[in-house]
Amino acid sequence: MTRTPPRIVTWTLNPAVDFVSTAPVIAATHKIRTHDEHVDPGGGGVNVARVVHALGGETLAIFAAGDVTGRFLDALLQEAGVPRHRVPIAGRTRVSFTFREETSGREYRFVPEGPTLSDAEWHTALAALPAASEHYVVASGSLPRAVPVGIYAEAARLAAARGQAFVLDTSGEALRAALGHGITLLKPSLRELEILVGRTLPDPAAQEKEALALVRNGAARMVVVTLGAAGAILASEAGVLRRQAPPAEVHSAVGAGDAFLAAMVLALARGAAPEDALDWGLAAGAVAIAGIGTARVTRSAVERRYAALRAKSAGGSA
Repeated sequence: MTRTPPRIVTWTLNPAVDFVSTAPVIAATHKIRTHDEHVDPGGGGVNVARVVHALGGETLAIFAAGDVTGRFLDALLQEAGVPRHRVPIAGRTRVSFTFREETSGREYRFVPEGPTLSDAEWHTALAALPAASEHYVVASGSLPRAVPVGIYAEAARLAAARGQAFVLDTSGEALRAALGHGITLLKPSLRELEILVGRTLPDPAAQEKEALALVRNGAARMVVVTLGAAGAILASEAGVLRRQAPPAEVHSAVGAGDAFLAAMVLALARGAAPEDALDWGLAAGAVAIAGIGTARVTRSAVERRYAALRAKSAGGSA
């Protein structure tokens, strides 16, 4: 019997159309002439679905979007060939802007709040989550205005009841409210973890202690903390694993965390060990930051990065 490949469903309540461009210098009040413009469908779960698709995985992007920008986002996903289900809303989907200053290498990111969702709209979005038990569900991104902070907790409970693996990447009160409700994998950044625990975590020992505490307190089965250029740590009942990020020239950090999560979840869905999945995530993140645009990766580039990471680990220098 042929085994059905695992499908990764992503759930994005506050997606965006992402515009990225470059200018020699960014100065106040001056007309800034830009070049190297890119436009991508964006928002946490949308980016995860795009990367899963690029890596050859089965995916479905469920997202709430409305008005002309929402239809544009939907068209961009169709153009990319990503299977999708749009939950129509009355509000206008947000547009995010990222500008890269060539002279300094700085990146400026402007991220609007997004639309307000009605009770009926967010209930419809919640009902759009599939009930099939073989699915991984990745809920990712900020919440739109008027959506209750407990909605990710409710989605996690639904997934747990259906036998699904639930993955969460969010921040603030929505993150705090979801802890302990059946999360398989939680992915905060270091800053998000510091906000969650209420203190700075300046050294590896403190970071690892807090990540492991979340697992042992039942907040999530696994916690992976992304550390930017320093790599990532993965906490589970087996303990804590720390991996260094592979060297990469940084062009844009937009969507790099989403690329990391997509590759890691895809590897887990395919049966990889957590430490192996972590290397897939680091490989995809390195490819994403080396490109221009939001979470733009290719399967061949990620596979090369992953092979290099594994070779380095086998040589004892990881």
